[in-house]
Amino acid sequence: MKWDEFFVTGEPMIYASMVAIVLVSIAIPVALTYFKKWGYLWREWLTTVDHKKIGVMYIISALLMLFRGGVDALLMRAQTAIPENGLLDAQHYNEIFTTHGVIMILFMAMPFVIGLMNVVVPLQIGARDVAFPRLNAVSFWLFFAGAMLFNISFIIGGSPDAGWTAYFPLSSLEFSPTVGNNYYSLALQISGIGTLMTGINFIVTIIKMRAPGMTLMKMPMFSWSILITNVIIVFAFPVLTVALALMMLDRQFGTQFFAMQNGGMDMLWANLFWVWGHPEVYIVILPAFGIYSEVISTFARKNLYGYKSMVFSMIAISVLSFLVWVHHFYTMGHGVMVNSVFSITTMAIAVPTGVKIFNWLFTLRKGKISFTTPMLYALAFIPIFTIGGVTGVMLAMASADYQYHNTMFLVAHFHYVLIPGTVFAVIAGYHYWFPKVFGFRLNEKLGKLAFWFIAISFNVTFFPLFILGLNGMTRRMYTYSASTGFGPLNMLSAIGACGLAIGFILLVYNIYYSVRYSPRDETGDPWDARSLEWSTHSPVPVYNFAKVPEIHRLDEFWFAKKEKRSLAEGAFEPIHMPSNNGQPFIMGVIFFFLGFFMVFSLWIPAIISGIAILGTMAYRSFERDHGYYISVEEIKKTENTTRGEAM
Repeated sequence: MKWDEFFVTGEPMIYASMVAIVLVSIAIPVALTYFKKWGYLWREWLTTVDHKKIGVMYIISALLMLFRGGVDALLMRAQTAIPENGLLDAQHYNEIFTTHGVIMILFMAMPFVIGLMNVVVPLQIGARDVAFPRLNAVSFWLFFAGAMLFNISFIIGGSPDAGWTAYFPLSSLEFSPTVGNNYYSLALQISGIGTLMTGINFIVTIIKMRAPGMTLMKMPMFSWSILITNVIIVFAFPVLTVALALMMLDRQFGTQFFAMQNGGMDMLWANLFWVWGHPEVYIVILPAFGIYSEVISTFARKNLYGYKSMVFSMIAISVLSFLVWVHHFYTMGHGVMVNSVFSITTMAIAVPTGVKIFNWLFTLRKGKISFTTPMLYALAFIPIFTIGGVTGVMLAMASADYQYHNTMFLVAHFHYVLIPGTVFAVIAGYHYWFPKVFGFRLNEKLGKLAFWFIAISFNVTFFPLFILGLNGMTRRMYTYSASTGFGPLNMLSAIGACGLAIGFILLVYNIYYSVRYSPRDETGDPWDARSLEWSTHSPVPVYNFAKVPEIHRLDEFWFAKKEKRSLAEGAFEPIHMPSNNGQPFIMGVIFFFLGFFMVFSLWIPAIISGIAILGTMAYRSFERDHGYYISVEEIKKTENTTRGEAM
């Protein structure tokens, strides 16, 4: 392979990105050396198995990917802002809308949800860590390796260009001869294995490690949503892993699973992808429902209305999520009977979703509502998500979908579901639980300013796409003539996208401002919240709870506060904790190189990398590491010096 084939050339933006990557790659080690932080980075972060720090690393990664995918979105809106624009050519536009979709769904929304899950769930159920701390670290580093592998494609080899769904034959060697879709198949496999591990880990954690007395029906709604989400992960992600493996075999070894000849079937890919892909939508939305339930209940100063119906509606959604995948390709030749069945199941999923909307509204009714930043996102979610849901019912009608499906109407619907349904939620959760992790709240004025930019700009960006779609603008159209009349609404959408960018910049600036100026929380419970995570100190000690609380009812912490009693009575005992370990980080690095070598069919170094991974696993099998104990004296010292609830 020649150097000009190895590196992407010819685009000024790519050259600028290369320079930026080189400068950042130099700046980071220089800064770590200058401030003498190498040891701290290794001890506290790269080798950590603490679920809270792993959660923080997931969230930081998600914020980075938010801006990476956001740049793609801005470029797409800029390209379509005016007729016959020459900012991007057709190939570059294909690559950008492909990477935007993959990054935002799999490398932004998923890690943000998993980050909040890592931080909050063990605290909510009264556990000191997850069931398998080392496996949790492996999960993160595999996700991170996959994300980094996918992101280097735009400067080395070329990005995937067949859309985020990678339909065959578009993603076959015949139509996509570059290595871009090799990156797609391998990066998603690596990160997907990490996500599957997370699913197993958190199911075991929630089932086996709840505090004494906490039955499933006394568990906070966020933890319920996470349990159901991880069950979906365990059933759905193996399908994606198998599909990606078959894609890799087709592209790199000449098999023809998805070919259009010799017994292959391109529709097999579409079915396998959406058997995973539609449950994936609920993998990122169900935790959002859990976040909104916690936020609305806290800031309405009421218990959640219809707790049992909320649980059963989430279970119903999880079951139905596996029975609707064909609505993603009504237009691809299925018969009337098949389309009718999946039209009915698609409409049916609106029923349990509607139950949840009414439960939140009844929770708000007669509540003493505090309009905090997290609550604003929760309140904005309800009407905006309802628009997304109603247009989803429109798309569920197979006959109507023939008109809507390949238009910008569908793009608008998709964003009206996922942005308020996931992005608003993770931002709300990020503001809500930030003081639990770091010991201070994010600035409310900046948070609310960012909210109004994001909420208003979102509607300015995406509502015009409904009208454009109904007027005939197809999705993936990278240019159009002035005679179509699409120009004004596309320009309005581009202006809204700039407003969204400002909102997200304010979101990150708020971290810097709050680190410097926000007062430190001395209570451990700055929101006067209801669930168990607020009963311990802020920031949370490594062991979470000096005494594991005993639970007698839902919202035990809320009632304990009202009754002026402590949940941590009794004598301390030594606490067993897992030791930090560098193997998960090392394994993630090796997986990155394994994927990179396989992308370019460099089989000898790929085999060596595979052997190295097996070596780390073998070493772990013979390793004797039983963790360590925190003595009673250390616990007392920590409890006496940590500001929080008096023990």
